[in-house]
This record gives sequence, structure tokens and C-alpha cells, in this order.
Amino acid sequence: MQVQSQKKTTKHALTAVKAAITIGGLYYIFHKIPFSEVKDNWNAGMTPWIIAMLVAATLVMAIQANRWKGLSVQGPEIPFKTYYAYTAMGYFFNNLLPTGFGGDAVKSLAFGKNFNQTSQSVSAVLLARIQGLLAMFLCFFVALPFALNKADIPLSYTLIMTVASLACVIFILLCLFSDKLPIPEFISNKLTFIAKLQKSLSIYRKHKKQLLLSSLDSLWLQLLTLFIAYAYFKAVGVDIDISILIVFTSITIVVSMLPISLNGIGVREGAQVALFTGILGIPAPVVLAAGLLGYIPLLFQAAQGAVVLLFGNKK
Repeated sequence: MQVQSQKKTTKHALTAVKAAITIGGLYYIFHKIPFSEVKDNWNAGMTPWIIAMLVAATLVMAIQANRWKGLSVQGPEIPFKTYYAYTAMGYFFNNLLPTGFGGDAVKSLAFGKNFNQTSQSVSAVLLARIQGLLAMFLCFFVALPFALNKADIPLSYTLIMTVASLACVIFILLCLFSDKLPIPEFISNKLTFIAKLQKSLSIYRKHKKQLLLSSLDSLWLQLLTLFIAYAYFKAVGVDIDISILIVFTSITIVVSMLPISLNGIGVREGAQVALFTGILGIPAPVVLAAGLLGYIPLLFQAAQGAVVLLFGNKK
């Protein structure tokens, strides 16, 4: 009981620290950049771009659901709409609640429990997330040479992205060959789920077609994510070179993934201003106005998850 109490206290303390960083980051940004100057960049003319972002956000969810379905190589055939519903539910928890385990964990565990395939569900979602990151890094390194010819991008950013991409490659290899990794008996006896997870991950070595198709889905997802970024800059009247957009958006995503704030809020905005204003010289109010529009598709996705939680049946 004392150990559980200490874990809860630590969890609450970490959440409080993240909340403080989020609030502090937003306060600093809006102290430097008055909101009145930000909202001046919003007008009715950006409506078509917002609609385009919502369409892209829906396609993102559909492709994610299809990727998840394709990676579900064992068990009964489950309808696409079910995967879409659980994907939406994941967005709800990921974007609106300060959970310590994230939307991916919620949707994969809930799905696995309801359909009696928890290890495969967790394995598929984990693998899909890493494939998504690898697709992002691929786009980054393809675009980087072109971006370097047009902007003075500090070497530190490239080094960070290189280390992060190598970590993803190593991690996905460890996943696929996890059955070859010896687990100490005292751990395997206490955490019996690890052996099941190892088996579920390693089985994908025999399903190369599914891995290839899910990798292609991940690439489409990344292109749609980049389109959303392009759309919210166009909505405020800014034309940005595609290669620079790809590089800066990828860096922003990686920085936002650092577990130091609630869902990257505050950190994301700071990174965008540092990149697009600090390097390209785009006025900070314009950059912030564009970046805040990026929350519209996220809220739209989370709203679909709320509908699932309120009105969806168990399966």
C-alpha cells in the first residue's frame, strides 16, 4: 500500500510539474506576443483552409485505423469502423486529458480487453507509432538538403533528429526480434504480459507484406500531417518553402514529444516561434496565429472520440 501511495504521489507530482511548464510556457509566449496581435491574423477568408484541415484530419484517422487493422494479423476479423472508433477514442484521451499513459495506451488496452487480444493490440499500436516516426524522419532527411540551401539551420537540430531516428530504428528492431532477448526470470514471473508481448511483436517477422503496407500507410499519414501544417500557414497568408516546412514541422513534433509538458502544449508553440521566426524571420504573431489553428483538427479528432465514448457501444 505504501509503494502504491508513493507511485500515486510521484505521478501527481510529475503531472503538476508538466502543468506548470505548460502554463509557464504559454504565459511567456503570450507575454512576449500579445494575443491581440495574434488574432488580427484570423479572418473569414481562412475558412476553406480550415475545412481542408478537417478533411485531412479525418483521412488521418481513417488511415490510422486501416493501418491498425492491417497489423492485426491474428484473431477474428473485426470491422474497420471498430478500429476507427477506438482510434477516435485514443485522440480524445491523447489531446484532452493529462493522462500519464496517453491515448495509444488507452485505446490499445481497451480494444485488447474487449476483443481478448491485448498483446496483439498493444503490439500493433506500438509498431504503428514507431513506423509513423520513421516515416517522419524519412521525410525530414529527404527534405533537409533542399532546406539547407534556403535557410541557415543550426547543426544541433540535425544532430537531434539523427539521434532520434537512430533510436527509432534500434527500437523497432528490438521489437521485431524481442523474442531473442532474454528476460530475467524474476521479471518474467512478475510481469507475465512481457512474454506475450514479445511473441506478438516477433510474429511480424513472418508478415512482411503487412509491415510494408503499414509503412506505406505511415508515409501517407506523414504527408497529410505536413499538408495540415501547410494549410494553417496558408490560412494566415504565409507561403513557406515545402522543404523548410517539412524540416521545421518534423523538428517541432520531436520537441513536442518530450515529456515535459501536457501534450506538448507551450513547448510546441515555443519551438514554432524559435524556428519560423528565429530562422526565417516570419513575424512571431503570424507564426503563433498559424500554430494555434493547428489545434482545430486535433479538437475535431478528439470530439469524435467523445462521441464514441458517449454513444458508442462496448464493441
